Amino acid sequence: MKSLRLHLLLLLCVALLVGCSERDRPLDSPVRFEGAIFGSFYQVTIADTLTQGQARALEQDILEVLEAVDVSMSTYIDDSELSVFNQLPVGEWQPLSDELMEVLAIGQAVAEKSDGAFDVTVGGLVNLWSFGAEARPREVPGEADLAARLEVIGFDAVELDRSALQARRTREVSVDLGGVAKGHATDRVAALLDREGIDHYLVNLGGDLIARGYRDGSDEDDDVAEYWRIGIEAPLADRQEARHILPLQDISVATSGDYRNYFEEAGQRFSHTLDPRSGRPITHRLASVTVIHPSNAWADAWATALMVLGEEEGMSLAREQGLIVLMIVREEGGGWTSRVTPAFVDFFGEALVAELSLDVQ
Repeated sequence: MKSLRLHLLLLLCVALLVGCSERDRPLDSPVRFEGAIFGSFYQVTIADTLTQGQARALEQDILEVLEAVDVSMSTYIDDSELSVFNQLPVGEWQPLSDELMEVLAIGQAVAEKSDGAFDVTVGGLVNLWSFGAEARPREVPGEADLAARLEVIGFDAVELDRSALQARRTREVSVDLGGVAKGHATDRVAALLDREGIDHYLVNLGGDLIARGYRDGSDEDDDVAEYWRIGIEAPLADRQEARHILPLQDISVATSGDYRNYFEEAGQRFSHTLDPRSGRPITHRLASVTVIHPSNAWADAWATALMVLGEEEGMSLAREQGLIVLMIVREEGGGWTSRVTPAFVDFFGEALVAELSLDVQ
């Protein structure tokens, strides 16, 4: 019996040692985590050296961050923080989390600077045009329904008390954070990686990106260090094809386009990007807007606002705000023109602008 107990004890020790050695085993770089969230995808690529145990813990932490944003800001979850806010009686204050207050404040700031081209109160319109949580058929809404929902929206219908961390609706509007929440989630994941001491990573949440360090994990002083490179898509509905490749380091990118989410009726295409001022999908020639910004939440909101404004008004505002912007504009005879702001040239350099044949506006 004593011999049997000793044998079992030895087996347990061996199992523990094997388990510990597996957790401590370095993984080949890069390490990639990916999955589905927010009705889209997430992909986190890390070029730092990680052990298997570190990678498992980090993946779990990333999922918790993404799920926390979803539970706070989703309009598809009935008891999310945002859904509860939308269901409260008009005029009633609701205490908010720091994160939701921050996102609402960004939305309000961009709304003011864009004269309402960005507006978080468009939830009713988004649902009416069958792009939201309401189970509606994909069809053009009636004029009466459109007028009724358009009458109440406006970013002035949400009042924020940032000192007390509370907010209220002053009209019967439905807040939708689809133009900024994904960018905020991207920022949250990047902040987690920063806290964990990860120096080289690329976060991609449905096309919203943040890059840190280098893709090969090189030191800053290494002359052969490789930048992260991301593709700016051509506006093609049937396939994904990079039109421009941009090198990135320690910056975030958000792109808004009209060529992915849309429906057609009677031969006419209706984009999911709605103009809050008219209540209708955009119809101009601007196909996509890419904004480079330190914060992905700001980049996300600005990309949406500029997409609504169109190539001329949007480019003018981008220059006024000093934004790093690349626009892809459809030409009448087919094809596209790529236009950038002076801030884009300052950030990436004249050599890259010339190499990519970009038109500086």
